[in-house]
Amino acid sequence: MKIIQESISRAETPAPSIDRLSAVLDRFRVQAALFHTGRLCGNRAFEALPGRAFMHVLRRGEMEVRHLPGETDVTNLHLAGPTLLLYPRPLHHVFVNPPQDGTDFTCATLDFDGGERNPIVQSLPSVIHVPLDAVDGLRPALDLLFAEADHVRCGSRLLANRLFEVVLIQLLRWIVDHPAEVGVASGLIMGLSDPRLAKSLVALHHAPHEDWPLERMAAIAGMSRSAFAAAFKAATGTTPASYLTDWRLTLATSMMRTGRPVKLIAAELGFAGSASLSKAFRQRMGVSPREWLAEGKRPTMGSIAWRGSLSDGKSYGRCRK
Repeated sequence: MKIIQESISRAETPAPSIDRLSAVLDRFRVQAALFHTGRLCGNRAFEALPGRAFMHVLRRGEMEVRHLPGETDVTNLHLAGPTLLLYPRPLHHVFVNPPQDGTDFTCATLDFDGGERNPIVQSLPSVIHVPLDAVDGLRPALDLLFAEADHVRCGSRLLANRLFEVVLIQLLRWIVDHPAEVGVASGLIMGLSDPRLAKSLVALHHAPHEDWPLERMAAIAGMSRSAFAAAFKAATGTTPASYLTDWRLTLATSMMRTGRPVKLIAAELGFAGSASLSKAFRQRMGVSPREWLAEGKRPTMGSIAWRGSLSDGKSYGRCRK
């Protein structure tokens, strides 16, 4: 009964006064690249490419979004007002716009460090759609984004890219506080949304090289060992020990892509040595670190792929008059 009472007390616990996202975003950065602003008419298909994520902001108009059957639980969407659309990982999607007047969009590609192994990407559904007015504080950033995207000025594209990243962080902050509203059921985001688990997760994210026995994690969360283990598994879908290993290995892949030697990475992440890291890496990834790098398993951005003519960032969405 004690475990049950502790597991349901989350709803009565105030949100923690800690930064739940910065440690993750510092380790796994995201880069945005504006590629369209203006109207879109008729059908526009965005192809699924390795490492390709999208963020679309529907500013004005009404449209339908279609996905291929079997690729996501959300087959079709009807958007009737200003909406933020996030595709955190590759997913083919088609915009069905009015043929003449079209809809008004500002769009960017997103490059998540680590690709689909990015812990944030792994914990998000394949498509997220949120009304713009639902996210507190989003409008000022969007106003700045639209002002830079709509007018060619010195540094406007670079500034628009950074503002897209600001919008993404604001959206992620909102999702952590409202996971059920976007269909988040388990994973990192669900863990961070629990005020008790978030304390342990943030501490672990900041210091992955330290020892993290179950007793320590539970103590930071202010819970008993059994209650913490049960709540952690229910929220993240894995055990605390497995999460720690996965976090370290995900960090290792990011560090290896920069050319860091495996021996140094192992020491920085709390492994007993390079052999210990290689063994854990092979168990999770199916190959050794050396083989992983040689096979080029890093996600690549590729070129923007969607059906329609592509020229500059403001012309390929023009509608007929």
